[in-house]
Amino acid sequence: MDLRWETLLTETRATHARVPALQEFCALPEPVVEQPVTPHHIPAADLMIHDPNLHSNAFADFRDALINAAPLAQWRETYKGTGASADFLNRFACYEIIGIDAPFGATDIRAFVVYQPAGFHYPWHHHPAEEIYMVVAGEAEFHLEGENPQTLRPGDTAFHPSNAPHALITRDHPVMAYVLWRGDLNTKPVFTYPEDLS
Repeated sequence: MDLRWETLLTETRATHARVPALQEFCALPEPVVEQPVTPHHIPAADLMIHDPNLHSNAFADFRDALINAAPLAQWRETYKGTGASADFLNRFACYEIIGIDAPFGATDIRAFVVYQPAGFHYPWHHHPAEEIYMVVAGEAEFHLEGENPQTLRPGDTAFHPSNAPHALITRDHPVMAYVLWRGDLNTKPVFTYPEDLS
């Protein structure tokens, strides 16, 4: 296996061990099963790789490992063909670290990195999987329907219950987040209010 994947797995484990909310959400599989991944590149991947404003003191090693493994990753196109704008598709980036389409296989959780540049709106969406976000670098405003928005920075977490609409906005800073799913791992997210996309 490429050393960049091995380094990322080491940093993923270290981050998980440091953040109680992640440990409470789920355990990481041990041992993990290595599996081949066919790299798939998207334009937004380059934005993450070259973003100079992904500041993070506490999680800099994890951030760097996520960036260094990026050229090997199978970048997702979850919202392709859903009515999402070209601007959204060209600036929203996500790849899987542990799970179904990941270099480290698992059947009971999925772990991703999600990136959004500054000045980006991830519209209201939902999915059956329960989810936790942990900000690795930068900052973003997290919205959960019925709750007050929260601005999260490195080490902060946000929990999204099953099928609860949530959204994310970046303003002056980009965000890189570590995202975990549990429960229904196969149903893709959908936009909660697709009529608002136009």
